[in-house]
Parts: sequence; C-alpha cells; structure tokens
Amino acid sequence: MAYTDVIYSVDAGVATVTLNRPDRLNAWCASLDADVRAAMREATDDAAVRVIILTGAGRGFCAGADMNVLQGIQDGDRATRPGPPAPWDAAAREDFRKQYSWFPAVPKPIIGAINGPCAGLGMVLALYTDIRFASDAAVFSTAFSRRGLIAEHGISWLLPRLIGMANAADLLFSARRVEAAEARALGLVSRVIPHGDFMADVTAYARMLATEVSPRSLREMKRELWNAQFQDLGDAIEAANADMAGSFASEDFKEGVAHYLEKRPAAFTGQ
Repeated sequence: MAYTDVIYSVDAGVATVTLNRPDRLNAWCASLDADVRAAMREATDDAAVRVIILTGAGRGFCAGADMNVLQGIQDGDRATRPGPPAPWDAAAREDFRKQYSWFPAVPKPIIGAINGPCAGLGMVLALYTDIRFASDAAVFSTAFSRRGLIAEHGISWLLPRLIGMANAADLLFSARRVEAAEARALGLVSRVIPHGDFMADVTAYARMLATEVSPRSLREMKRELWNAQFQDLGDAIEAANADMAGSFASEDFKEGVAHYLEKRPAAFTGQ
C-alpha cells in the first residue's frame, strides 16, 4: 500500500511504522491519522509480522496536533480535524473502540520507539503503546494546559496508572518538559537508550520477541494485560484460568516444550 505520511517496512517479523512529517516534527493531522491506522491494519493482517514498532522520522516522535489543525478548529473548520473512525475491532471491549484508544485492540505488541520530542496528542499515542523505549534525546510534555485544553483522549486514565496520581497531576497541570532520564524514573518509559544506538537496540529487542517467543502467547498476554485494567484480582484469575485450556491445546505450547527438551531454536507458528 502507498502511504502519504508514514514509512512502512517489514523485516524479520518486525513491522516498523514511521511517522513521516519530519518538517513538522511529525505533528498529527487527518492524513497521518489515516495512514497510521492503515499501516497498523497491514501489519495486523500480515501473518509474517509478529511485532510492530512505532517511531518518528527526523528528530522528533510526534509534536502533538498540527498547529494548522488547532487553528482550523479555532476558526470552526472541522475538515482539518481527524474524525472518529470506525472501531478497529467491533468485538473488542468498548473502551478500545474509541478514536485514540484502539492500539490495545491491535492483536500484536506495539513498541513505542520515542526518538525525540513527544508532546500532547503524540504523548497520548505513545502511552497507548504496550512498551515504550526512549532515546536519550527524547523529551516529553503533556502540553494541553499550555493550549487552554483538557486532559485529552484518556490520558487522565493512562497517566495515573503508569506514574501515580500526584505525578500525573504534576505533568498535566504544568505541561513541563520531562527529559528522558526523568521519564524513565517516573515509569513513562521502560528504558533509555543512547541516541546513536537507539533504533538498532529497539529493533533487536523487537526481533527477539518476533523470533524467540510464541506469537500466540504475545497475542493472548496483550489482551489479558489490557483487559485486566478493568478487572479485580479474582476476575483476572478466572479469566486466565479460562484461557489456560486453550494454551494447553495450542501448537505453540507443544513447540514450546519440544524446543526446550530438544535444545534447539523455537519454531513457533502462532497457532
């Protein structure tokens, strides 16, 4: 598929979706919104893809909504604003069928590779990825309070779960700059990587997931992790117990035991 605002590539089981408006720090607009959804759909439908990386071209990840979009909204022009899309997966829980909360419904792990500035809507999107790695050149800001806006698109739900209520309030109220080291200390990202090694290290991690672990396990664990955010402990245990029989009957379980006993690399199929 041809894309206008993303670069899409696949190698060794890893699809990389690169936001490609570097002259605008990959600021979000309707065409970028559509391209990202299309690229994620292509990665989902491709059986050869097991892991997805989301990153940005140039020196930024995503600077938030394009100022032309914001200006258009101020002027009453809704054509510049991405409209609510159809649900990514009509069978997913309703929480994951909203305009920007559909990443959890993508049945493959999404790694947010935060290569540079990440602000506003860009930060919301990053927080919906499953794992976040940051370059040491990355900087974060919620940005909304400095535009007269609110905690948009579920970030008031996401941030406290990641960094606690008081830290979430700090970042939302102040919209201050958060450097990569502080983002790691707060729990916004899992790892900070030197910028020169960044994409190589992120890709190596993604390839490890794509080649060494069960795609079925990744798919089921992602669903369990996101659904568990709405469950109490007992419900999570019961849901896992219900899933257990399927895992025992799967081809990946048989292969998981066989490759260990035979001391050879795994050949998982995702079945």
